[in-house]
Amino acid sequence: MSLASAVPNVFLGTADADATKAFYSDVIGLSLVRNDAFGVVFACGAGELTLSKIPEVSPQPYTVLDFAVADFEAAHAGLAKKGVVFERFEGLELDDLSSWTTPDGAARIAWFKDPNGHVLSISKRR
Repeated sequence: MSLASAVPNVFLGTADADATKAFYSDVIGLSLVRNDAFGVVFACGAGELTLSKIPEVSPQPYTVLDFAVADFEAAHAGLAKKGVVFERFEGLELDDLSSWTTPDGAARIAWFKDPNGHVLSISKRR
């Protein structure tokens, strides 16, 4: 059996469930499914994003979750209006929105971090 048509669910860690809940619901705009002793769960596309409640988070230095958006500029402006600071990475030629366009022009990407230090991004694929 192939998992090609399965709906993926994402799991990340959080050491601060209250800040995480506020960020993903109020800033990102995801709908809360539940908040229990094990994690904070949000509806995310056809799947779910679970932020597992753990004592300490060790965020990775690379993107762990990307939100593919239809309107890059509107998504960027909405996040910036809510206080999101976009990351700048040395070695990447970024525009005035701190976004990078792939050399083949197939995608535009901007990165930011959640309260746990996880690297997230928004992207527009052409």
